[in-house]
Parts: sequence; structure tokens; C-alpha cells
Amino acid sequence: MSTSTSDPQAAMRDAYRPGVREYREAYFDPGYAPADTDILAAFRVTPQPGVAEEEAGAAVAAESSTGTWTTVWSDLLTDLDRYRARCYRIERVSGQPDQLIAYIAYPLDLFEEGSIVNLMSSIVGNVFGFKALRALRLEDLRLPVAYLKTFPGPPHGIGVERDILDKYGRPLLGGTIKPKIGMSARNYGRSVYELLRGGLDFTKDDENVNSQPVMRWRDRYLFTMEAVRKAEDETGERKGHYLNVTAGTMEDVYRRAEFAKELGSPIIMSDFLTIGFTAHTSLSRWCRDNGVLLHCHRAMHAVVDRQRSHGIHWRVLAKWLRMAGGDQLHNGTVVGKLEGDRTATMAINDLLREDFVPADLSRGIYFDQAWASMPAVFPVASGGIHVWHVPELVGIFGTDSVLQFGGGTQGHPGGNRAGAMAVRVALEAVIRARGEGRDLAAEGPEILAGAARQSPELRAALELWKETRFEFDEVDRLDPAGSVSSPGRRTP
Repeated sequence: MSTSTSDPQAAMRDAYRPGVREYREAYFDPGYAPADTDILAAFRVTPQPGVAEEEAGAAVAAESSTGTWTTVWSDLLTDLDRYRARCYRIERVSGQPDQLIAYIAYPLDLFEEGSIVNLMSSIVGNVFGFKALRALRLEDLRLPVAYLKTFPGPPHGIGVERDILDKYGRPLLGGTIKPKIGMSARNYGRSVYELLRGGLDFTKDDENVNSQPVMRWRDRYLFTMEAVRKAEDETGERKGHYLNVTAGTMEDVYRRAEFAKELGSPIIMSDFLTIGFTAHTSLSRWCRDNGVLLHCHRAMHAVVDRQRSHGIHWRVLAKWLRMAGGDQLHNGTVVGKLEGDRTATMAINDLLREDFVPADLSRGIYFDQAWASMPAVFPVASGGIHVWHVPELVGIFGTDSVLQFGGGTQGHPGGNRAGAMAVRVALEAVIRARGEGRDLAAEGPEILAGAARQSPELRAALELWKETRFEFDEVDRLDPAGSVSSPGRRTP
């Protein structure tokens, strides 16, 4: 009995060819020219021995879009050519014979609008556990303007934040309260007052300061905001404290945020990675609606981004934060106690602040990135910094930044207020010297020594920490210049 050609189900059965085929047959497309609306990804791929480069790159494209390990009948029910991702270029990493950079183009229709979570589930989902790969790292993403316009971005941005705080022309100064855990709420507030009174603009809760038995969140908020108001009255400057609203449920997050607003706090804080992108995006929108600034701590980031061959590079997480929304974001220090390559950190500063950042592999940026007027984020330098670091920090982070000193203020021989005074004098001297055209890198120690002649607080701080260095080789370093070789045209 013959099958009628007018029967569509019969035609599909005839077209269906079951079996296992190599991924590269459908997902490796070196002739593909990415569309302006495609999301582009650069993956560092370490294939298992015996897995061809093209097959490894194609496997990433397939398993993070429409593919699976075998041909399925329902492939015939959709337009795979429209929805499949494509590995359109592979580059070898010289000096790393087991690694390659695979460039993947994803059609925009694969993603829900305005959802970092959907983007993550798609691009960094199951494929990172794929047996055919020994390791996989997402190095960079190009987010097209059509996609960016579906995201809220920062609640306020640098320009609005400066207007709210009435602070211009210099980095903002912050200080993390130490010890993080152990003080009563009253003594915590006392530490806040001394630092703000000495010259800091902000103080902050650390990432794990939530609502422990030793200091419940409501008590901390009350005593902290009392300290903020007292410091404002005495200095005539706007002050603030990053009240951490991170909590176990969103109901508790909003309850804390609302109380912070009732108390007149200009800013709150979120541990944006541990709280999750869905929760953080909702909190960001609350901050925009309620006129409250949002400081973002990156607790847990190094679990994801520190290893060179596996995970997600911090530059990608930083891009996602700008999209989801935040007014300030920790970005390491380079010179302090936490990991951070200098060139990569400065490039990420640009990704947080600029409206357009060109591709530049020497800075770790794989794609041109336009931000389409999305508000900018203050990069925050925090972690093991002190007065000797100020000239270098200004050189690395620039004026639109927050320099945050914890132990570098509260470890001062004269206590918190004296430590804050030392940092404020150092910063103002460095900013003045830069305005005079002086070379901060070469003349930094001389600039600080000159300022210390008029400031016993700065003089004591310079003496205390003159030998303190955090000089370790970075684990996550950029590839040497020219180590990634392209066989063809680089796509912007």
C-alpha cells in the first residue's frame, strides 16, 4: 500500500531520519555572519581528548539552544534553522594547546525579554556539565541593543546619585564596619557615627550582616540611621549607610527595604548573587519606584568566576548586574587583598560606566558593547585597601567610583574617626594633585607625604601601613597579547 503524498504526517515520517549525528553537521557554521540582533558569546572550551574542535564548539551551540544528543522526530515540527545557535568561529589559544575560544551566535527569539534568569538558564545551563567537555568558561557576551532595551538597568545611575548626594568631582568614600559580626546594635551605630563624622560619605553592612541573634536587623537600622543623622547635622554633608536588606524571603527583603525608607536612608544594599537575579531585579525596580539608591555586593562571585578555564568571567556577571539594575557594584581593588587583574578590572569599570566599549582582546573584551543610554553604575573598590593605595586607586578607578576602606580606617591608631580623616585628607590631596597635572603613579608617595605634613591622622596611617602589601600572582589573568589567533574576520 503506497503512502499518499497529500498526507502531511506521512511526509514527515518519510523525512524523519533517526539516529545520532555529530553536532557540527547542524551547529557549526563558519560562514555565518551574525545578525545585529543576535546575542554573541565567547566560550573558552577545553574538549575531552579525541573530541574535535569543531565538534566541541558545535556541541556548546547545540546544547545551549535547540539540540540534543540524537535526532528527534519533533525537529520536524519547528524551523530549526531559525532557532538554532551557531558556532561561527573557533580560535586557538596559543600556549594552551587544549583550549579554544568558540564564538556562538544565538537568535534573539531564544530568550525571554527582560529576564537575566532565562538568559542564564539558556547559555550557562546544562552545557557546563557536558561530558564531552573537560571545562567550559563563558568569557564574554555581546548584548544587542534590541535585547538591552527590555531591561530596566540601574535604578538611578551615577549622575542622579551624585545629585541626590550633592557630591561632585571626586570618588565617594565608604567604609565597611568591622568586625562584621559581634557588636551590639548600639556599638555598631557608634562605629558608623565615628567614621562618618571623620569624613566618609558612606558606611556599610558587610555581606553576611543580615539579622543574626547578636544584632537583629531592625535594631541595627535604628541605631545606624541615628548615627547617620547625627553625622549629617554636625558636618553639613549628606551621609548614608548601606543597610543590607538581603534576607531569606522576598517578603522579608521588602519589609526591610520599606523600613529603611521610612527611616530616611538614601541607600540600601543587596548581595545580588546570593539573593538571585529574579529577586535582585525586583528589588532594583522597588528602588527606582521609591527613590532609594542600591548598592550591590558581589558575595559568591569568586565561586563562579575565579578559575581561568571553567565558570563565568566576572565581566559577564558585571554586565548582567548593569542590566538587572544597581547603582554601585563591587569590582575588586587590584592593589588590595582580593583577586583582580589590573587591565581586566579597568575594562570592567568601563563596561559599568560607558555608553559604548569597543572590542579589545588585550583588555579581555571580545565584542563591541553598546549600552544604548542605559544608566551607569559606580564601580566600588573594596577589600584590603589603605591610604598608601589612594593614588593608585584613583588611577585605576577614576573619579566616578567609590573607594571603600574597612580595616584601612578602623585599624588606625587613633580609632575610627582618625582613620576616616586620614583617608579623606589623602583623597583630597590626590584629586587636587591630579587636577594640577601631576603624575599620580610616579608622584603618589610624595603627594601623600606633603599632605601628611598638615595632618597627623594621615601621618600616623602612612607610618602604620607603609610595609603592608598584598602582592600575589593573579589566578585569573588575561591571555597574553596575541595569544588568541583568529583564522578569519573578527565580528564586532
